[in-house]
Amino acid sequence: MDHRDEEARGRRIEVAAFLLPALLLFAAFTAYPVLRTFWNSLFEIRPNGNEIFVGFDNFREILTGDPVFRRAVLNTLVWSTVEPFIDVGLGLLLALALYTKVPFARFFRIAWFTPVLISTVVVAIIWSWIYNYDWGALNLMLRAIGLDGMTRAWLGDPATALPALILADSWKWVGFNMVVCLAALHSLPSEVMEAAELDNCGWWAKLCHVVVPMLRATLLNLLILAFISRMKVFDLVWVTTRGGPLWATETASTYTFKRAFEWRSFDLGYPSAIAVIWFLVVIAAVVVLTLLFRQRDRLEF
Repeated sequence: MDHRDEEARGRRIEVAAFLLPALLLFAAFTAYPVLRTFWNSLFEIRPNGNEIFVGFDNFREILTGDPVFRRAVLNTLVWSTVEPFIDVGLGLLLALALYTKVPFARFFRIAWFTPVLISTVVVAIIWSWIYNYDWGALNLMLRAIGLDGMTRAWLGDPATALPALILADSWKWVGFNMVVCLAALHSLPSEVMEAAELDNCGWWAKLCHVVVPMLRATLLNLLILAFISRMKVFDLVWVTTRGGPLWATETASTYTFKRAFEWRSFDLGYPSAIAVIWFLVVIAAVVVLTLLFRQRDRLEF
């Protein structure tokens, strides 16, 4: 009995020795900053180190008297609800094209996936060039086909800046969804696909009534991952528009960064409160989506 206790104790020590470095890093770079942000949100923090306790005044000001924050929330919600459907939908269509072995499928697989490997900063620079009013590829193409009236400063117009950035972000991430959907397609039972072909099922009917229902779990997971990722979008916006023009592309992340480091307000409590609010919003959204999808699965099965 004593020998077994010693072995169990030794195993626990070994496990602790392996986990301790990771736990220390997690505590130092994740847990502590999160807890410190929650703490800072209750104070007015000045550069000289003075902290004035203000309670929930920061939260009250953000929710009732900050129109820029409301605009940033609206832009982020639009981005995080529209783009996931674009990414997953196009990714599924591209995966189906590769699955049916279109000509040059190997080349297209590499070409469509390559943007995923490119840094977001590089993607932002590339699309800034494409959207340039004078010599951008998009306006040059429109002029070449006689549609000069449609040319515009795509990132300088409040009406087109946000859709233009959503398109650029989709271009980067569609390939990721394509690869995941392609792997899921190859895992489908071949008997079901063959039966659909024997019944002379058209490609649209096969997609709607066979492929999508069988890939439902994969597609829902991709949608949730895309939603979470877009709720914290920052780098693409920061490199291209910095939230402009007229806050048309401002997101919760860029606004938090501006209030903390660029607005010369000399108060870290207010941006900490913004970060806390948005953290809670993201957590609540993920929990609600997870519960909804679980409930639907229970009802169906």
